[in-house]
Amino acid sequence: MNSTQLFEQALSLNEPWHVDHLEFTQNNIDSRKELHIYLNFTRGAKFTDAHGQLCSVHDTVERKWQHLDFFQHRCILHARVPRIKTSTGEIKRVEVSWARPNSGFTLLFEAFAMGLIESEMPVNKVAATLSVHAHSVWLVFHHWVDKAFALVDLTDVSDIGIDETSSKKGHSYVTLSVDFDQNRVIFATKGKDQQTIDRLKLYLKDKGVAAENIKHVCIDMSPAFITGIRENFPEAKLIFDRFHVVKLLNEAMDEVRKKERKEHEALKGHKYTFLKNRRKLSNWQKNELNDLIQDYPTLGEAYRLKEIFNDFWEFKDPEEAMAFLAYWCDLVYESKIKPLMKFANTIKGHWSGIVNYTKTQMTNGVLEGINSKIQLAKRRARGFRNIENFIRMIYFIAGKLPPVNPLYAV
Repeated sequence: MNSTQLFEQALSLNEPWHVDHLEFTQNNIDSRKELHIYLNFTRGAKFTDAHGQLCSVHDTVERKWQHLDFFQHRCILHARVPRIKTSTGEIKRVEVSWARPNSGFTLLFEAFAMGLIESEMPVNKVAATLSVHAHSVWLVFHHWVDKAFALVDLTDVSDIGIDETSSKKGHSYVTLSVDFDQNRVIFATKGKDQQTIDRLKLYLKDKGVAAENIKHVCIDMSPAFITGIRENFPEAKLIFDRFHVVKLLNEAMDEVRKKERKEHEALKGHKYTFLKNRRKLSNWQKNELNDLIQDYPTLGEAYRLKEIFNDFWEFKDPEEAMAFLAYWCDLVYESKIKPLMKFANTIKGHWSGIVNYTKTQMTNGVLEGINSKIQLAKRRARGFRNIENFIRMIYFIAGKLPPVNPLYAV
């Protein structure tokens, strides 16, 4: 077996394609050795068009593709790609088996690049490893993620959660929509305003999911999200995320502590004494908490009301839950503790969405777990300057896509 036959087998070439000749050269830019493999097709060969008809070659176009390195040397494939006159009279370029149309890389090269990304290597590092520009790797990544994303079936989606995340610290927000049943991101779009919900509805419509198919939507108390859901999914029941409600309550509790702290030096360093779950406090911290509650009545009363409110999450019956909330709000207004009164007003302004939690027990906890994966990818990449790159990475790591390897049947 000679060298050309060896490379023909390695490249899995089929008739009429064959290796014409090889050249081993040195790149003048970076002094790397390069293996150039020149491919050709048998003279007089015919190629099949889209209708299965064999067609003669009209002319050829010179093309080249970067392949996987040959040992430590860059490897480039060259070929005269034929254009045929189809059975309908059109002039079409023949698709080659080793590369996808309009790509400057072979399928094996793209598969290796996608494999490195799948192993959690940042794209910039992948580009450096493969000695190509990062933009080229992103183009490959976009193609295969988009191809897989187009195949996602959403016909059974009925319960979704919506939240936002950022592509880099404090900038460029992306709104995520998650399918609760499958624990997967089904849509991501730039921004965190009402238009993100408008775009979600249009996307679901394109995927064959009517607005009335959405039964429950779990969100935070963002006015933009609330308006967007009510306008686009009027039949869906709104559920305000439990963790967001608890966060608002803790913020109110901390505001009470801060006011007391200005007058009492002994409260310094006790922020989390009042905010942590009592069951997670050590015995020493519990004793200290009991002493502080006794010594500072206003703080003690605020803490008591905070702890009472947490009982709400145990209710399963909506009528009982509403009675409890009404009772709790009355206790707050009687206490005249302003931060908690403000929180009680928030509860009354979002009453049905909070009570709906008791019917479904839905929270955005799943979304928080997904967001943790996204933030880890963001830290590895040191942020994403291009929002579209960030969105594709979200789909890749949290969309539960079909395999996005160029060697798979995607």
